[in-house]
Amino acid sequence: MSDMELVVFDMAGTTFEDSGQVPGAFTAVLHAHGIDVTADELTAVRGASKREAICRFVERRFPGSEVEVGTLAGQIFDDFRAHLAESYAQGGVRVLPGVERTFEWLHARGVKVALTTGFDRFITETVLGIAGWKPPLFDAVVCGDDVSRGRPAPYLIFHAMEATGTVSVRRVACVGDTALDLEAGCNAGVLWNIGVLSGAHGRDRLERAPHTHIVEGVAALPALWEA
Repeated sequence: MSDMELVVFDMAGTTFEDSGQVPGAFTAVLHAHGIDVTADELTAVRGASKREAICRFVERRFPGSEVEVGTLAGQIFDDFRAHLAESYAQGGVRVLPGVERTFEWLHARGVKVALTTGFDRFITETVLGIAGWKPPLFDAVVCGDDVSRGRPAPYLIFHAMEATGTVSVRRVACVGDTALDLEAGCNAGVLWNIGVLSGAHGRDRLERAPHTHIVEGVAALPALWEA
């Protein structure tokens, strides 16, 4: 703990419950635009930038010029955003057990907390508002539209470091529920790269990704670090 300055947490599936809103929004909106996706295809993009994921689905189904793909992907993304925001507004946001207590535990030890997500700023602010989360519960939020590339690129993590004044990746921990979260942590070179079993990917999938630890959820982190 004496070496840790920052813990970077994914959002959906890591800090709040993933109740199927994201894959549900993907499936409904893509289908409305003539694109059907399988459960495996959706699982593969969990943790990715939602805008980038939609672009990939469009490219596979409707090969065309970059402008044509970008225009259609933009329309679908706008629909996805509206669908997902409505889903969260109706169903609420359920914070996973022990998450807020873990944030407070880290702050009490002088460790900063950052949230990162493949959501854009609009969806992120919607989710945080419904959950009632705001600083000083966390120190920074970095969204998918804040970086040039989403996970597995390490840029969300680097932006979180910049936002919190953290210089060394060897003083950073990353926590997430998907293989892409762990791949991003590896690409960033963080010292602690921790998978949690509270979200999209199970143990088998996470164990195949680069990691230092796998735990049941964020609530287990204080015990892990104290040990």
